[in-house]
Amino acid sequence: MISPLEVAANAVMAVSIVLSGRNNIHSWWIGVVGCAMFAALFYSVNLYADVALQLFFIVTCLIGWLQWLRGAGGAPLPITHARLRALGWMTATGLLASAAYGLMLQAYTNAYAPFIDSAVLMFSVVAQLLLMGRRVETWPFWLLVNTVSVPLYASRGLYLTALLYAAYWLNALASWLFWRRQMRAQAAA
Repeated sequence: MISPLEVAANAVMAVSIVLSGRNNIHSWWIGVVGCAMFAALFYSVNLYADVALQLFFIVTCLIGWLQWLRGAGGAPLPITHARLRALGWMTATGLLASAAYGLMLQAYTNAYAPFIDSAVLMFSVVAQLLLMGRRVETWPFWLLVNTVSVPLYASRGLYLTALLYAAYWLNALASWLFWRRQMRAQAAA
């Protein structure tokens, strides 16, 4: 049965995620509200890495909001590419941290799917850091996270959340294309 909390959390986060894909600053404060709701939801189904992730998202939503407000020397923060070296160390760190956190969850909690849950956590962190800096590579990482999240949430009976993460996958693809067009338009201006 779908709980009212799951419905509300998904509704709020859908608005936030669509707005972020459209490069809209309001995605950040709406995200704080949705993440708090998801933290409570994930705690109720023993997805503890996802609870930690939501707490991380709350903090980074506040930081991202400030970064986007401040911009780049008074101008809007431009969409740019991340350096290849940075992407390499972020990916390696994400893999190692997923394994380490998964081992910890497996040893000390009753977490469901500790390694998969940890991978969702760690690569969401990578994607969020890239989003905060308006790096176009955020969207392939969100595609990866959403690909893993859909079956994870469905396996816990969070069918609405799984369905919405499938929609987030489509949003990430559309947003990647949208941001690439915006980046080209910035370069031409």
